[in-house]
Amino acid sequence: MSPASKNLTEGTATFLVGLALKLFTGGVEIPVLTLTKVGVVLMAVGGCMVLLGLVQAGRTAGSRR
Repeated sequence: MSPASKNLTEGTATFLVGLALKLFTGGVEIPVLTLTKVGVVLMAVGGCMVLLGLVQAGRTAGSRR
């Protein structure tokens, strides 16, 4: 598996887990963390990973020309 596709896959999965936390854990209370805020952070990290994967895929496609 190439690094670009690995980052795209991991980023998408991380984003979806973050989105699920953001949408479905509004009423859950944990003493240390707020799960909705953790979901937002995971969505941001997942989005960055997807962007990195797209840049890597673009560079790989550009070097093949």
